[in-house]
Amino acid sequence: MPLFDYTLLLTGRYHDMLVAGFLLSLQLLAASLMLALPIALAVALLRLAPVAALRGLGFAYVESIRNIPLLAHMLFWYFGAPELLPVPIKQRLYAGHIEAMSAVVALGLYTAAYMAEDIRSGISAIPAVQMEAGRALGFGFLATMRRVILPQALRVTIPPLISQSLNLWKGTSVATVIGVAELMYQAGQVESATFRSAESFAFATAAYITVSMLITGAASWYQHRFPPRAL
Repeated sequence: MPLFDYTLLLTGRYHDMLVAGFLLSLQLLAASLMLALPIALAVALLRLAPVAALRGLGFAYVESIRNIPLLAHMLFWYFGAPELLPVPIKQRLYAGHIEAMSAVVALGLYTAAYMAEDIRSGISAIPAVQMEAGRALGFGFLATMRRVILPQALRVTIPPLISQSLNLWKGTSVATVIGVAELMYQAGQVESATFRSAESFAFATAAYITVSMLITGAASWYQHRFPPRAL
């Protein structure tokens, strides 16, 4: 048997398993981003709200999420959270794809806490006179944010958000601990069935590097296309 069997990666059942895991990892990335971005924006606005109670709520969310490991989040949303729900809802969840749903919730909420701070920093970089100008025009806090502040903050916020997307992509591998058949899970299954560790984990490594490089390239392209400028 060759030291490295390329045919295992190119054709056959095990190839299909690895590809399916890779595609599921991409789906986890996309779904988690769709959940994280609106939550991050809402939390960032809470952190900057003129009401102290709202600022405290945003602060509590960010600090409570960021100071707990992603693994603990993943295990809580899979094992703990469903037990708090009514029995009919819990049974319906377990009859479906609860593993993937739990992973998306954990990844989305975890990433949102970090993205919220990036968005808050981008908004804070806008001079205070911009907010004052919006209020002078008769806009409320949210209207000023939407029409004046956020369009300007977008330029400085997108690069760190892309970096958080890279962290999220790598974080999808943690979903293997709750049985989500993503890339690392499938690589482990192939390795257990064939005892070909090099081939199965080489595929996973190449897949993670490829997507990571694409995300990094997107960040570099954006910074080149829209270089930072004085506000």
